[in-house]
Amino acid sequence: MTGNDLKSARTAANWTQAEAAHRLGVTQAYLSMVERGNRPVSNDLTSAALQVFPLPATARPIEDHPAVNAGEEFFKRALGELGYPGFAYMESKQLLNPAELLLLALDSEDLDARVTEALPWLPFHFPEMNWNWLTSESKSRDRQNRLAYVALLASDVAQKRGDTQLAEKLRSRVTALERSRLANEDTLAKSSMSQAERKWLRTHRTPSAAHWNLLTDLKAEDLQHVF
Repeated sequence: MTGNDLKSARTAANWTQAEAAHRLGVTQAYLSMVERGNRPVSNDLTSAALQVFPLPATARPIEDHPAVNAGEEFFKRALGELGYPGFAYMESKQLLNPAELLLLALDSEDLDARVTEALPWLPFHFPEMNWNWLTSESKSRDRQNRLAYVALLASDVAQKRGDTQLAEKLRSRVTALERSRLANEDTLAKSSMSQAERKWLRTHRTPSAAHWNLLTDLKAEDLQHVF
């Protein structure tokens, strides 16, 4: 969250700085500095703002070192909390930033197929997520190929739905990862895949999956029901 985000939320609520500062538990002078960008938005202030303003999920704080041992139930509940239709019936107290959730999933060794097919839904519905952080963290874990392919699937779905602006925006995220494309073969979070499956996918995957060196048969046409 930036100071400008905080200012936009305050003005949308038609509150003065004094009113907002009182509700946020800070001084008006401090809030003024934050809104001008002279002070960072602290985690405490972010948490308070999320309680006070109807901010989007992308404004939620991101953990510095997110855990990567989350289970299937965790991902389903987190996706449901964000509004993913397939798991919307599941309750969750995990209020994750979409970028953090996507990284956690991409960094998993094995995901349930229903969770994997839900991943492109995240960039499709939260295109303004923190891509700088997500890209940097994905590269540090050698997961950039997975990220690029998920963003590409989301872009393809947007294109098929006639949303060319969103499709181009997401495609630009894919292009930005091209120079760091890994040559090593990988799966889309399915490390337990058998050798027979791997052999079959090498000749039956899409050209895009082959380009990103991923063994997966997931394609945009398979995702129409989940969006």
